[in-house]
Amino acid sequence: MGNHKAFLEIARQEAGYRPIHDRIHDFGEVEQTLGQKDRRSQASRCMDCGVPFCHWACPLGNKAPEWNDALFRGDWELAYQLLSATNPFPEFTGRICPALCEKACVLNLYNHEPTTNRENECAIIETAFREGFVQTVHPQHGRERVTVIGAGPAGLAAAHDLNLLGYEVTVVEKNEAAGGLLRYGIPNFKLNKAIIDRRIALMEEEGITFRYGVGIEDPTEVFNAKERPDAVVIATGTPTARDLKIPGRELKGVHLALELLSQQNRVLAGMEFTKEERISAKGKNVLVIGGGDTGSDCIGTAHRQGALSVTQIEIMPKPPVGPEDPQNPWPNFPRTFKTTSSHEEGCIRRWNINTLEFLGEKGQLKGVRVQEIEWKPNPEGGRPLMVPKGKPEVIKAELVLLAMGFLRPEHPAYPEGVFVCGDAKSGASLVVRAIASGKQTALEVHEYLKTRSLSPALHSLSPASPKGKGAGTV
Repeated sequence: MGNHKAFLEIARQEAGYRPIHDRIHDFGEVEQTLGQKDRRSQASRCMDCGVPFCHWACPLGNKAPEWNDALFRGDWELAYQLLSATNPFPEFTGRICPALCEKACVLNLYNHEPTTNRENECAIIETAFREGFVQTVHPQHGRERVTVIGAGPAGLAAAHDLNLLGYEVTVVEKNEAAGGLLRYGIPNFKLNKAIIDRRIALMEEEGITFRYGVGIEDPTEVFNAKERPDAVVIATGTPTARDLKIPGRELKGVHLALELLSQQNRVLAGMEFTKEERISAKGKNVLVIGGGDTGSDCIGTAHRQGALSVTQIEIMPKPPVGPEDPQNPWPNFPRTFKTTSSHEEGCIRRWNINTLEFLGEKGQLKGVRVQEIEWKPNPEGGRPLMVPKGKPEVIKAELVLLAMGFLRPEHPAYPEGVFVCGDAKSGASLVVRAIASGKQTALEVHEYLKTRSLSPALHSLSPASPKGKGAGTV
């Protein structure tokens, strides 16, 4: 702890966002950055607590006090080594993680100004790439092969660690490029896809093979391939979104959120769509159903496409306005009212609204009939009862985006040697949890294969080897 009074003398300073009038006209990243002097100053605010709740709250166990101290001292390379020891993809989490560590930070309890861990993390990895601290590692591979199905954050994390452990790894992906939700669900204004491409190129240099456009219905079929793997990791995410089967669902203009988000990202990548295929909010009143992050991403995308108006409705009550959350006391993550950069750009937000019917003319959506409701305790216990309140009303809309989450996948009983990780295992969750799950699954695969007749090369590898500059530990 280089400056033991910094948390008393230095206020939390966030980089903030680009001006609204500027950012809504493009899909460039909205978040700005601080200069190195200010960033080091922010890192100095870390108290290096005796009990680091940030470390406890982070699914990856990131050692924020250690790399914050290195950053404060100006040792960016050491900060990178400490960060990459637990997190294989800080450039992703440094942009889109909700920063569970910051909500658990002791300074959050003290004055609700926690250390800017997420921004510090992003600054460290970007400096590491810029300064050449990130270098390729070429592990010694044995004869054992592992196939990873799915190139989202969980699959990439599993592939990364298995490669370091000395396995020959092939990642198969049904889409045309890697990234999963990172590429096809998160808008470019939050995560520029060049960031993903940079990491995939590095993984390819380190010996991981990627095969695109390969859809696998039955993961066990992989064992029948010519180059049969010794283990298979299923990291296919949560492909099925929650739908809203109410009258009028067939109308043109009602879409699942990812239909819009993935198409827009593909358009920015150069893919072309016909006029009939194109989903656009230009000149339309847009209604987003669902109050989570995916709904927020739809709002920002609709603004950039030129929407006339954007309304977001949520069936659940409005969360408490923070920073305190009586239902989730510190250091647990507070479920409080959240305003994103997309909300700041303009949006009518309403809660306790149930959707009854999509209304249209000649097959085209024109409005949505909704009903205000309230939740009352269930006298028999369990889920509260939804009770109508007032009269139904119609919200004018020519485009509806359903952002109500995803269904948890169901898996059959797989044979020995098949492992499931990430959202495919737990259901939809955070990117940081998917990465942690991928890393844990890599260790499970390693332990499984060690029980078989392994080559001497694999027997000699420990979870932390091979050693090398820029190599992360598993």
